[in-house]
Amino acid sequence: MIVLDSSGWIDIFTAGPRVKQLRRRVDEADAVLVPTVVIYEVYKIIRRRRTQIEAMVAVTRLREYEVVPLDERIAVEAAEASLRHDLPMADALIYATALVHSATLVTADAHVEHIEGVEYIPADEDR
Repeated sequence: MIVLDSSGWIDIFTAGPRVKQLRRRVDEADAVLVPTVVIYEVYKIIRRRRTQIEAMVAVTRLREYEVVPLDERIAVEAAEASLRHDLPMADALIYATALVHSATLVTADAHVEHIEGVEYIPADEDR
């Protein structure tokens, strides 16, 4: 079971430098969880860079996986993770969602690669 963070989904939806590796990781996962904050971030970033239609298409694709709403348990775990690892709120919420569901956080963000339970995917040289 994995949680792919916003940076990973952005790479997938915009054919970024890690698209092949991330797509393969999603396709091979037995389950993919999507925290609601990922929907927010993906929509906002794609809407800013491209069009509203493309942003809505991305949201529709995210809904194909299991969307995990923010609840009290995730919120408290995120606050603890933020304090422990000096994470911004969105990153902490995404990481906490993975922790609470015993999933691996898969990310294209190098700044969290050192955290336990995180799988960092470096740029794919063979795009």
